[in-house]
Amino acid sequence: MTDVNKPPVVSRREWLAAIDTLRAREKAHTREGDAIAAARRRLPMTEVDPSAPLIGGTGHVPLIDVFEGRTQLFVSYHMWHDGHTAAEQCEGCTFFTGQVRELSYLHQRDVTFAVFCQGPYEESDRYRRFMGWDMPWYSVPAESHERLVADRHFGMKACYLRDGDHVYETYWTTGRGVEPMAPSYGILDMTVHGRQETWENSPSGWPQPYEALGQQFRKDGRPTAQWARIAAGHDDDLHSGQPRTGRSGCCS
Repeated sequence: MTDVNKPPVVSRREWLAAIDTLRAREKAHTREGDAIAAARRRLPMTEVDPSAPLIGGTGHVPLIDVFEGRTQLFVSYHMWHDGHTAAEQCEGCTFFTGQVRELSYLHQRDVTFAVFCQGPYEESDRYRRFMGWDMPWYSVPAESHERLVADRHFGMKACYLRDGDHVYETYWTTGRGVEPMAPSYGILDMTVHGRQETWENSPSGWPQPYEALGQQFRKDGRPTAQWARIAAGHDDDLHSGQPRTGRSGCCS
């Protein structure tokens, strides 16, 4: 580490004073986030077809059954590249999906978490198992794309409310709006070098080797999280000789 890529050294009193100054901004940011969340809870909602079919481990499942008896549902729409290898799958969706592991706190608050994948169930579920994920996983057949995605794109996140036999969409977001699913970003934001991505406003000389074009989620030709699975001996074969088909754009 050189003198140009580390902070200046000051006394502890000066350091604490600088943090106190920043803390006031952090608290204002938190309060504004609370206000935005309050406004989000006051949004109107729109009805969606509760019978929209999905494909799960037991076959076709209507949307309303994905709630698993709860009244709220959070869905991560996972992008997929049909027929391609695990290494070629969406690095952005892998980054975000893989960081949602403990679901009991959501369940305690009457929220079900599920992944709705763009790809065919058998192939994409092999990916889920390769990655070691155990969240509910469904494939969205073509007949449900318009009913659920509706001119948006996979990679988005959406929230639903069930009222008896009716289902409503209450919120959706994409882009940086999905960052709450990635606590590693929140941790990196507290470190001195941040995310180390080129778009960040960092002091001159700070390391920023990552472009924010999906490359920040990859290492040596794979989504970064796959390397630990490979090292542990997990099989990344998804299609067992099925022909490769066209690749769509990634969400990152």
